[in-house]
Amino acid sequence: MLLRAFALWLLLCVGPARAAVSAPDASGKLLTLPQAAQRIVSLSPHATEMLYAIGAGQRLVATVDYSNYPPQARALPRVGGYSGISLEAVLRQRPDLVVAWQDGGNLRELERLRQLGVAVFISHPLQLDDVAAEMQSLGRLTGNPATAAAAASAYRQQLATLRQRYARRTPVSVFYQISAAPIFTVSQRSFMGAMMQLCGGRNVFGSLGQAAPQVSMEAVVAARPQVMLAARADILRMWDRWSALPAVAADTRYVLDEDLLTIPGPRLPQGAAALCATLDTARHRLGLTLD
Repeated sequence: MLLRAFALWLLLCVGPARAAVSAPDASGKLLTLPQAAQRIVSLSPHATEMLYAIGAGQRLVATVDYSNYPPQARALPRVGGYSGISLEAVLRQRPDLVVAWQDGGNLRELERLRQLGVAVFISHPLQLDDVAAEMQSLGRLTGNPATAAAAASAYRQQLATLRQRYARRTPVSVFYQISAAPIFTVSQRSFMGAMMQLCGGRNVFGSLGQAAPQVSMEAVVAARPQVMLAARADILRMWDRWSALPAVAADTRYVLDEDLLTIPGPRLPQGAAALCATLDTARHRLGLTLD
């Protein structure tokens, strides 16, 4: 019943003719809307942050769990979370654009939305500049190209400033741990790996083929990282008994803000700045020069 009502709404509520807008998404598909999106559902926290950053926050009508930034996003209705989305809850919002995360695990629901005529933008920011590029695409689809261009430019400039500031830092080997059992980390194929490099860190698992590979405890011990990072203290405590590890011996294990470092949105430069400062702290403890 809801699906039929939604299809009828799409037919009857087209509104006056306006200029079509187009932009590519992360899948390479060119998405075209008959007019700038007016009712948007975001299916990931990073997409929510992007939409607010480009001035389209007022057009957001729903999002998912953990979309808590900026603060006004907390008041939006929820249509699901990491475990899945409710197709009926999405359709109830009568969206003309859904912004979905490629790794969100909702492929069946997304295809059903397309069949019902809802435009779906696939977001998949793996590298740092992908965030800026996607903000510009979303800016065109929401009728905010100038605001989005300004946000993308500011984002790129912040990263460029950090890159210049830390370009001559003494390299330090780094291990970033996502989880404890099993142990997952990041490679250079991820934005987190790129941030380490920007800060003068050498990712001990940077050469692995996956963006977030699984590694063994033995591999970590063999890599002998000088710095160990995680989003939770309990993850880092699992290495207490490995006193021969440089990061354990020198007490250079640090907890970082998970939201700033793991949500690939417009706040990544803040996360990168915090990461760079942390690596400088580690360099002091390790007796390394900064230049």
